[in-house]
Amino acid sequence: MTSIPANMKVAEMLGIGRVRLADRPVPEPRPGEVLVKVERVGICGSDLHYFAHGRIGNYVVQPPFILGHEAGGIVVALGPGVESPRIGDLVALEPGVSCGRCQFCLSGRYHLCPDVLFFATPPVDGVLAEYVAHPANLCFPTPSGLDSLDAALIEPLAVGFHAAAQGRATIGQKAVVFGAGCIGLMTLLALKARGLTNVTIVDLMPSRLNKALELGAHNVVNSAQDDYLKAAKEITGGYGFDLAFETSGAEAAARLSIESVKKGATIVLVGYGQTGEMTLPVSLALDKEVAIQTVFRYHHVYPVAIEAVAAGLVSPRLVVTNSFDFADIQEALDRSLNDKASVVKSVVIVSG
Repeated sequence: MTSIPANMKVAEMLGIGRVRLADRPVPEPRPGEVLVKVERVGICGSDLHYFAHGRIGNYVVQPPFILGHEAGGIVVALGPGVESPRIGDLVALEPGVSCGRCQFCLSGRYHLCPDVLFFATPPVDGVLAEYVAHPANLCFPTPSGLDSLDAALIEPLAVGFHAAAQGRATIGQKAVVFGAGCIGLMTLLALKARGLTNVTIVDLMPSRLNKALELGAHNVVNSAQDDYLKAAKEITGGYGFDLAFETSGAEAAARLSIESVKKGATIVLVGYGQTGEMTLPVSLALDKEVAIQTVFRYHHVYPVAIEAVAAGLVSPRLVVTNSFDFADIQEALDRSLNDKASVVKSVVIVSG
């Protein structure tokens, strides 16, 4: 049986752009919870936004605060009443704990629960820690052949799968994804898993476009150098795309989504912009009768995403470009924030 220490290392954000390792007591799992020894944590765009600005909208960091919500690790202790998962299981942690009582939870759309507690969303601490206690029903066992890196990446992959589902993506469609960051690339993987073979990725950075090609994009367009609308016409035979996914949060990309889809197409807005507001050509959207969908996290997607990875349909680990030891957490966040030309996705090795 694994020996559980009294104290653990955590990464505490002390202020904007400042983080350090500190000691905190190892949490005790409450009834219905398990204790997970965290092995891998992915660094998300929201982590970097909190790190750089100290807030996202009304969610304000009160230091010391722990970032991180993409985690994979090993179950090392069970709280009262827990039968599954079992000690020794490798699990992927779904980070949002909903109330289970509101109309959204009762209808199955628990991700819209107004009282959800989500890792690394103030005031709830995140998972950049050696141990985390979490509800057992949100710790999904992974099959043999997967490791803690795969488990940690189920969270961003779930966003991509939910985006593809919101767009009702189906084989035979032509799709365009704006943004080749982590979520854009996870959306690409999800679309390919649903049978789409003609997916175009649009971005400004050559390194990210190269990563998109590595992951199986059919076409890439560098919007800083190429005429995107001209390329879109050539790719689609002049009709426009069936589907567009805007993952960058940029107003210009959202406008291009409307301009480059065909009539009756679906546009899925995934990315959050700096201001949260956009001016868009609504008249053109009306003329085309486009359907506009949005994405807020996901629901009931973890089992699907885990099965897709286990079956070899997708390999989210290929999105990762950089790994950092836990002791180098300051460098991990600094580089992920400031070197976007080469760092697409970073993962922190907490243990294991």
